[in-house]
Amino acid sequence: MKRFAGVAALAVIALPLAACGSAGQADAGGSGLSSGPIKIWYSTNEQEMAWAEAVVEAWNAENPDEQVTAEAIPSGKSSEDAISAAITAGNTPCLVYNTAPAAVPAFQKQGGLVNISTTFDDGESFIAERSGDAAEGFRSPDGDLYQVPWKANPFMLYYSKDAFAQAGLDAEDPQLETYDDVLAAAAAIKEAGAADFILYPPASSDYTNALFDFYPFFLANSGGTQLVEDDAAAFTGAEGMETLEFWQTLYAEGYSSAEAYSGDAWAGPFADGVAAMGIAGPWGAGQFDGKVDYGIVPLPTANGTAPEDTYTFGDSKNVGLYTSCENKQTAWDFVKFTMNAENDLALLETTGQFPIRSDISDIAADYLAANPVLETFSESVPLTVDVPNIAGATEIWQTFRDAWSEAVMSGQGDLAEVMQQAADEIDALAAQN
Repeated sequence: MKRFAGVAALAVIALPLAACGSAGQADAGGSGLSSGPIKIWYSTNEQEMAWAEAVVEAWNAENPDEQVTAEAIPSGKSSEDAISAAITAGNTPCLVYNTAPAAVPAFQKQGGLVNISTTFDDGESFIAERSGDAAEGFRSPDGDLYQVPWKANPFMLYYSKDAFAQAGLDAEDPQLETYDDVLAAAAAIKEAGAADFILYPPASSDYTNALFDFYPFFLANSGGTQLVEDDAAAFTGAEGMETLEFWQTLYAEGYSSAEAYSGDAWAGPFADGVAAMGIAGPWGAGQFDGKVDYGIVPLPTANGTAPEDTYTFGDSKNVGLYTSCENKQTAWDFVKFTMNAENDLALLETTGQFPIRSDISDIAADYLAANPVLETFSESVPLTVDVPNIAGATEIWQTFRDAWSEAVMSGQGDLAEVMQQAADEIDALAAQN
């Protein structure tokens, strides 16, 4: 079965947002919640800043008694550190439009996040109507939502048409459905000298790098199974071992490199022509346009999976409503306003990132038709999965990454034994939830 491929320049267009009226109070629940001025933080990404400023301007024009003040997240080691410090100090803004799902358990443990499910009468219904089943992956262990699903960036596989053509492969129909397909392409590319490596994800032992190699491929191969499910590691089953063995082979055969890249560790190898493939979301186009003539296909699996059934990593960022907020009703109304159909469409048009809504193909039909790269990614939005919402996530991911570095990247020890030992350690950590 032929998989779809797309190639086009990703045009980032900053468009003004219409006010579309006030968010209104008609559906608002949450008896006793206050309305009034609020403060929000948004990402330092230039396009997201443009979108946020336009939304705030539109809201403020219609809501003189509930003005929104907006600024970028304070600089620091990471956004998560800045937010955590603000929770500790008790001076968080009402809303942060860059709340990482992986950080939610820690923020929740700090007492920093408002329970959306129980605080607002329409909290559950609004999220369900907008995001559909995708929202279920963001629930906390108690079954409630402490984050509002906002935007996703489904990972797919970019490949260099030039490298494929040089290796005698079909650049328009690359046949990358299975792990064996990828390994066969790797052998041909290496023999032809078309690229030094087939895939070159970040090579450091930092736990977050698992999101750029193993995890997207595992989600695709396992039908969306998370690293940990039901308080137990899920990566030592048949699908997980297939993915681990595939990556072990890539390193053992020299198709991937365990050495740190001298340039941009994330985009550099593919953008520089050192690797014939790259794993990225739709934002990758901005890194690769003008540098690589690329195509895009869904992530491969052990036996080949239809594109419409291929899950992937969503790399989502959500909106947190923080407990230090005095005017929570206004904060909630503002959230709903920013996530209406017009503002969600503007988010896609301005940033190239996808709102987590089940009808995105409908509300953005014309825009997607004019932007083939984004249209390719849009089909994967309903199939995005994020990291498990569990306490101790950092230690759990680092435990996995340490085992990966040893057995997969370095090829030391028996793969199954090393990964099972890591799984046992992770089970013990997960049991503490």
